[in-house]
Amino acid sequence: MGFATLTDRASLTRKLREHFGFRRFRPGQEQVVQAAMEGRDTVVVMPTGSGKSLCFQLPALALEGTTLVVSPLIALMKDQAEALVEKGIDAVAVNSTLSAREEREALEAIAANRKEFIYTTPERLADPEFRALLSNMLIDLFVIDEAHCVSQWGHDFRPQFLTLGETIDALGRPPVLALTATATPDVLDDIRRQLRLPDAEVVHTGVYRPNLTLDALTTDGESEKRAQLLRLLRATEGTGLVYTATVKAVNDLTAFLRAQGLEVASYHGKLKASERHGNQDLFMRGAVKAMVATNAFGMGIDKPDIRFVIHHHVPGTLEAYYQEVGRAGRDGLPSWCTLLFDPSDKRLHSFFQAGRYPSGEDLINAHHALVRATEGQEDCTFADWAAICPVGKTRLRLIASLFKQRAILREAHGRLALLHRETTTDDLERMARTYRERDELDRLKQQQMLAYAELRTCRWRHMTEYFGSAEIAADCGHCDHCRS
Repeated sequence: MGFATLTDRASLTRKLREHFGFRRFRPGQEQVVQAAMEGRDTVVVMPTGSGKSLCFQLPALALEGTTLVVSPLIALMKDQAEALVEKGIDAVAVNSTLSAREEREALEAIAANRKEFIYTTPERLADPEFRALLSNMLIDLFVIDEAHCVSQWGHDFRPQFLTLGETIDALGRPPVLALTATATPDVLDDIRRQLRLPDAEVVHTGVYRPNLTLDALTTDGESEKRAQLLRLLRATEGTGLVYTATVKAVNDLTAFLRAQGLEVASYHGKLKASERHGNQDLFMRGAVKAMVATNAFGMGIDKPDIRFVIHHHVPGTLEAYYQEVGRAGRDGLPSWCTLLFDPSDKRLHSFFQAGRYPSGEDLINAHHALVRATEGQEDCTFADWAAICPVGKTRLRLIASLFKQRAILREAHGRLALLHRETTTDDLERMARTYRERDELDRLKQQQMLAYAELRTCRWRHMTEYFGSAEIAADCGHCDHCRS
């Protein structure tokens, strides 16, 4: 089927109902679907929960060829691929979590053109063999999810995303669809520049969600903050989320709330997978009052009736805050988003930021040690590397992640392979300078988030102006200041 197959509205709406069970498009979706059908490069900014995935899944089913979806979130791509398979649509996720057998089967199916959708990561696209496999296929749509990761000004910049413009060229410049919920005007400009899409159409549906009420409460110390949290949970009907900054805080708050007689579950990256899945199931069924979680919870959670989101600690950026509160009220009904702010939280941010990025000396020592650990062999274990590296293990794990982002290192099945032995000291010093600049930007974004917490004017107007959307000329009526 070609571009013209679904150009009339009736056909689009019929496919929408057949494959996804919806009777009508949400705002902006039809415009994006039409752009994809007509082969136009498009950058899409839609709030969390507004149906961005449908914008590429629907046209992909009609276009001739395979749709390639690039995402930084392995868990989310797995969920989306499995959801498509359940609908009878051929989809596969290719990432570092696959076993050797699973990877072989996935690549054989791709080579045989048996997959309608391929979900993968930027790191995997940097692999020449994988890219060569894709270059033999007809890619009908090149989709970039969480596209703010492309931009150095984005709140979740990933250096490995910088290679995507080159990858798009190598695959013959298929139509590109870049999707994000959080992009300031600077980020939008940078996305188009990095992806080499100067003429890309921008579809921006706005950020204002009038069914969400934004509040912030200033507290004095942990005991008052817990008292306010308890009051809010008892006063608010329905099920919701309580976000905290650390694993320890998740465990402590869960124990505190249970001692007060509230049914709550917990979620963080250090829980056993079985416990995480069990707790998530309780939350999805509405069997608990709240999920107490780090920001590891929430991406791809399809629960439309989340009635509240409470932040026990201030997030690092306004983008992260908007994304997290955006999980509330996807059914369009009133929901409440409250930020509990203790001025001492500022120290927590300073603690997290300190040493977040390595120095030039750290990078040089780590690279030299990796060269030695892989001397005369293709790869090594992390333990082999750490044993001869003067950098501590915690910092070395961070450097391993950064090296993977920069395509210097590849990890597969617990083995580390050095891809660029010729990386010079100057290259590593330049990398360290980039991280110092990133550190300064992170600190600026933290200040902007703290300014929001202490705001004395309309919160929604502040939020929409931050994202470059002049949606609210007067007071919103849906935040603590406008209501009072």
